Amino acid sequence: MSELDTRVEPEAFLRGMLRDPRAGWNFGTFGAIAEFLYDADEAVDFSDASSISTRRGAIRIESGTTVRLVAFETPAKNPGSWNHAVALCLPEAECAMNQRTVLTELGPDESAVDPRDREAILFDMGLGTLQADICVRSADPAVIARLRAGCGRSLAEPGNTLMQEMPQLSPNRVFVTKLGRAEVRQRVPRPDERSPEGPHTHVLPQLLRTGRTHAANDPIPDGWVPCGHLHPAHPLKDHYGRTWPFDAAAHAAFQDMLATFGLPGLVAAKRETWEALAAGADEGDLPERSSREERAASRVAVAQYQSLREQGAA
Repeated sequence: MSELDTRVEPEAFLRGMLRDPRAGWNFGTFGAIAEFLYDADEAVDFSDASSISTRRGAIRIESGTTVRLVAFETPAKNPGSWNHAVALCLPEAECAMNQRTVLTELGPDESAVDPRDREAILFDMGLGTLQADICVRSADPAVIARLRAGCGRSLAEPGNTLMQEMPQLSPNRVFVTKLGRAEVRQRVPRPDERSPEGPHTHVLPQLLRTGRTHAANDPIPDGWVPCGHLHPAHPLKDHYGRTWPFDAAAHAAFQDMLATFGLPGLVAAKRETWEALAAGADEGDLPERSSREERAASRVAVAQYQSLREQGAA
């Protein structure tokens, strides 16, 4: 296996991944994320090395931050598969955004990725989240007027119907963190509709109420908070969970990322499980692991070993 150059700067790595149309991104928090991805044949503006803009959305990676990349894998519901990601983390003491708790007008979005959006009016939805300002943006006078009428109120306030009106209003969604921002220009789906392919958002009040900064199964080191995630190409499935033939190159690429940016203890647990399987051990004979994260790494090793055996590569 050829590992990534361990001297690579995280920002340079992320800028390089922006050019990969098979990579997906999100910014936000647990219960509120804006996802960005683009198609290989889609018109894309690469005029800024740290951003991408398309007709459907945009993303920017901020420079000069103390970002820590944490690559990890977790078991999937399908026992023959797994999930993987690279978390974009900041120290807990440095990640906080404005944590507004009522809908607030912020004025023109002068930091919009596309200059054509910089006169549109930005509103913080007031969800009070730690590491992300969850915002909406519009240049439509009628939409702006409706949002202004709701300023100063919590979207969760009894009798406030603004959240239910969002599919009709369909403002842009702009999720801002200290590590970057994601913008979604596609319309807001109704509750009975699926999210569109490409850039889209999820805002789930029941998850926001937990106050968590990330999913419990994500092995984020203590004292660090993920502001976003990179989802490199997966060897078994696309970003919507649709399966495709095993992609050995995608698998090898993420294993390189894991070797460079993964947590050493989990990388070691996975390697030990893999080596035991390669030596002929049965799954039931594998050593017990002391933590949930190590047990998860071992389960991923089993799933990957079986996948590669099916391909004749293990």
